[in-house]
Amino acid sequence: MSPSPVVNVVRYSALIGGIGYGILHRRTLQKEFDERILKKEQKVQDDLIKKAKEEYAKLQAAKAPVAPSSTVVTNPDDPNFDLEKAFAQWEKQ
Repeated sequence: MSPSPVVNVVRYSALIGGIGYGILHRRTLQKEFDERILKKEQKVQDDLIKKAKEEYAKLQAAKAPVAPSSTVVTNPDDPNFDLEKAFAQWEKQ
């Protein structure tokens, strides 16, 4: 005995509706998954950048010369230039 045409319409409508729902649901799940992956990658990049900045700051602090307490201006174009102090500094060296 074959099912009536109404039953066939209902069956195929339910089948098509289920397939459509499945496709939409999978798209939603995939989008959420992709966003989570992107956030994780961004967090890793941010952590690497932060670590690199900290290491760079440490290197720059180690390379920074220690300024003497009495700095003598040796640039003759500078308005604070004092020739006697410059000669005294050069004699010490």
